[in-house]
Amino acid sequence: MTFQMTQWLGLVCVLTCFTKCVCVSECVADDKLALSVSIDQNLQQTFENVGVTPAPLVGDSEFARRVTLDLAGRIPTPRELKEFLADTEIGKRERLVDELMVSEDYAFHARNELDIQLLARLQWNNDWRAYLLQATREHRTWNRVFCEILLPEKMRPEDKGAVAFLKQRANDLDAMTNDTSTLFFGVNIACAKCHDHPLVADWHQDHYFGFAKFFKRTFATRSGLMAERFDGDLKFTTTAGEEKRAAFMFLNGESIVEPELSRSAEEWTEIRAKIKQAESNDKADPPPTPSFSPREQMVSFALDSSKSNLLARNAANRIWARLMGRGLIHPVDQMHSENPASHPELLNDLANELADHDYDTRPLIRGIVLSDAYARGSLLPDSAQLPSPEWFAVRAARPLTPFQYALSLWIASKNPDSLPGREKPADWPKIREQWEQRAEQFARRFEIPEEHFQVSVEEALLLSNSPQVEGEFLRNQSDTLVGYLQSVGDEQEIINAGFFNVLGRAPKEDERAVVRLYLGGRLDRRDQAVQQWVWALLTSAEFRFNH
Repeated sequence: MTFQMTQWLGLVCVLTCFTKCVCVSECVADDKLALSVSIDQNLQQTFENVGVTPAPLVGDSEFARRVTLDLAGRIPTPRELKEFLADTEIGKRERLVDELMVSEDYAFHARNELDIQLLARLQWNNDWRAYLLQATREHRTWNRVFCEILLPEKMRPEDKGAVAFLKQRANDLDAMTNDTSTLFFGVNIACAKCHDHPLVADWHQDHYFGFAKFFKRTFATRSGLMAERFDGDLKFTTTAGEEKRAAFMFLNGESIVEPELSRSAEEWTEIRAKIKQAESNDKADPPPTPSFSPREQMVSFALDSSKSNLLARNAANRIWARLMGRGLIHPVDQMHSENPASHPELLNDLANELADHDYDTRPLIRGIVLSDAYARGSLLPDSAQLPSPEWFAVRAARPLTPFQYALSLWIASKNPDSLPGREKPADWPKIREQWEQRAEQFARRFEIPEEHFQVSVEEALLLSNSPQVEGEFLRNQSDTLVGYLQSVGDEQEIINAGFFNVLGRAPKEDERAVVRLYLGGRLDRRDQAVQQWVWALLTSAEFRFNH
């Protein structure tokens, strides 16, 4: 890569986040709801075309729970919810969204979501999580994070955390190839390794091995740094038995030619000796850096929107899927011509929104969560036929992620008087970090949900039999919900408080009757009855899902 190209890449990756706004309101000052309106107009056209009536919009209580889970990674505290419900001014939902998006909670939740997307299925890495938290606290743009993760030795050579994505996969070329193409570009080309893809005309063996070649020279030093060799070819055999030499090829089929550089035998000997030392000795100096970096070429190509928009389209599609329960391209790793977007114009709008804000994801997220599409209910009248999920006429119920669930269990089981409202104390960042640390032991025991999620046997046994659950969430003490309910004399108020603190709503009459009957039949063991009722609320399907 030329010096000028390296300068350009550095400017794109490092400086863009500083040329943009600091707060969400400045990001969208021109028309704060333009994207939300565009989303709803696009979907409304679909509803009219297919003749479907969408679900009605949810009320304030359900919206507050939903958006706090999606932006803060936890349910709202009872005081936060009460204050939101008491707000009678126009624009209360916008104010709540803007408040959440500049909060410390937003940074922690964004970190947890990135960890799930990029690494959590492989390992738990505290350095990596610390790097992600620093990035989300600083609101680094997605293109910058992309650069730092794929080029850690150039962008963040001092950071042990940023290297984790590549380091975890350094000894597995297929993993580096497939995970990068899938997670950053929405393209799963694994099936094109052994043969041209049998179902998708887009992907041939040339694509797979051409993309893999960008990572062929990548290795981890003994000290844990990422580096690249100065040479390294990649050959493969076609289904016809022909042996081919892979060219550096991006996923859209465009190739990159490596410049020819001549070196003397002595230079090669010195280069290879230093690389060997770096691989075997953790005290060795960092290996020399080649003038041509395949990974740097791939990154610069991906960032050039005139050559490819896969980075923006994949990010936009994944953000939509995280917030709406399903991608506009679904599954999210099948971005190809045989699997078009359900709403092509809408996906283009979302990708353009991201690119127009130099990959600052906040305006895009804000536009989605303030749309009617996001605020639709998850239920239809009993007589209504459930519409096709790609129409987004009904809200998809989504299982909580491990940290969402663990944090929400912690909040719901606390004495509500001990939790803050919307105005946080000065040491809130420290308190939130303590909540994360406390929730970690449970979060690491819950599975990361996939499509068609069902509660696992392990989770059911944990919640049913673990002394930790009883000791953490069901203690009868002054700082817990159980203890708080025991101090309330009026039975109706006990029932109201239990439902509001755990589920964020008032009980229905049939629910109230059932609980009254249950508690009334156990007057001789009232403490245990309240504990068991709170346990039933905490482990209910309604609490387990964001809906």
